[in-house]
Amino acid sequence: MRKLKNSELNRLSIADYQQTTKTPIVVVLDNIRSLNNIGSTFRTSDAFCIEKIALCGITATPPNKDIHKTALGAEDAVKWNYYSSTLDAINELKKQDYIICSIEQVEGSTSLENFLPKDDCKYAVVFGNEVKGVDQKVINESDFCLEIPQYGTKHSFNISVTVGIVLWELFKKLR
Repeated sequence: MRKLKNSELNRLSIADYQQTTKTPIVVVLDNIRSLNNIGSTFRTSDAFCIEKIALCGITATPPNKDIHKTALGAEDAVKWNYYSSTLDAINELKKQDYIICSIEQVEGSTSLENFLPKDDCKYAVVFGNEVKGVDQKVINESDFCLEIPQYGTKHSFNISVTVGIVLWELFKKLR
């Protein structure tokens, strides 16, 4: 085996990325503190051709050198909007017929591996603050919540890991 060179990977240009078919998902970041987590979310969203990212509340926005460190230019490819309130983003997405799905440990959550998305639906997936998780008011406005099963001693994943797990699982099922 030989490791492939970047030039052999046949990646899209930013212009081509803008024109390609997107996975019908909007990522909603609910008050994310870490610029590295924001950048990582852009990079993962780029990899799975996510429609766009909604940056909400205290979540920083591009251009930002610390976001760029982990996004590596994905912030130039993936569309994004800023909302002063996550609820404002949720309300706008509902008007556009997105199904709102929060990633959180709640009563009655659906385990991620058991979730079967509908082919003809668009999803807005909410990822919460590193300490407080998804705000309860946002959960109240969600259509449902997904939970990643965990079997160790800790009760949560880092937000960038959560984004990767959830988007990969949804991408596999939707594409």
